[in-house]
Amino acid sequence: MSTVNEDIIIDVLKQCYDPEIPIDLWSLGLIYKIDILENANNKTDIHIVMTLTTPGCTMGQHMADDIKSKLENIDNINHATVEVTFDPAWQPEMMSDEARIKLGFSDKKSSEEKTNWE
Repeated sequence: MSTVNEDIIIDVLKQCYDPEIPIDLWSLGLIYKIDILENANNKTDIHIVMTLTTPGCTMGQHMADDIKSKLENIDNINHATVEVTFDPAWQPEMMSDEARIKLGFSDKKSSEEKTNWE
């Protein structure tokens, strides 16, 4: 039985970055789905569904190839595929709190406090 689990996959995704934004793909909220499929050869196939921050992003294939390459370097992974989708469209709210802070997005609470000045 393979020892590949979602935590291992997420650790790899946290090592993959959007070349235009200094935040990893997992923290940006670009990963929509992780499928882990056991094979008869006791290895695992991984299928990732991800999106991009904008449909016009020219780095999508680069990011998909980076994920695929890093996953396939793990001994118990046989094959990795990365599917890019735009449904649903990515929104900044999908980012982790840490990513929002790094990119200078204010959190909801501080935005409400600013508008409640009366």
